[in-house]
Amino acid sequence: MVINNFIRFAEVVKLKTDKRVVSVTVQPTVTDCTGSVYFSDIQLQEGDKLTGYTQNTETMLVNSGNAPRYQNGVVRGGETIVLFNTGGTDAGLDLYIYPKQSMTAGSIEVGQGRGSHKCKFTAAASAGDEFALKATTRESLRNGSATQKHGFFQYTAAYDSKHQIKVEDKKSARVYFEYTEMNESGVKQ
Repeated sequence: MVINNFIRFAEVVKLKTDKRVVSVTVQPTVTDCTGSVYFSDIQLQEGDKLTGYTQNTETMLVNSGNAPRYQNGVVRGGETIVLFNTGGTDAGLDLYIYPKQSMTAGSIEVGQGRGSHKCKFTAAASAGDEFALKATTRESLRNGSATQKHGFFQYTAAYDSKHQIKVEDKKSARVYFEYTEMNESGVKQ
């Protein structure tokens, strides 16, 4: 009988504030032990607090049985929007942003919680454009065509999931969120 006990570790790497990170090399090392050791899901993120995580690809998720969720709102300058995910675990989040005015390149940004897991659209925006960041299909789109982004696809954390949406100062955009609540397979909620 094989028992896999995974332990989650987190470590903060402190950098000099006047330097920018160009690359990172991670070299897991284990010494003076017996048995098997597995490294899985090594993740780097901004900030000094551990945030949510994306499930390992071998963890099977099942639809919670709830219908897909759709939520929308309007942001001016920047807002934190809270989504209530009643599933038992994190789920991929598709989000759409519709600028009401033209905006400079790089002025549309999204993030999780208090600002980690950020993603920024690098293109300029025109009024009426549709910017889509789709975790379910791993696509970054502007008006249905691929567009550059800098950062991460988004997810909705279980329970209350906070999302920062920023657009150019004194300008506004309509936002639309779409996700399906998930549970881990074999886990009763």
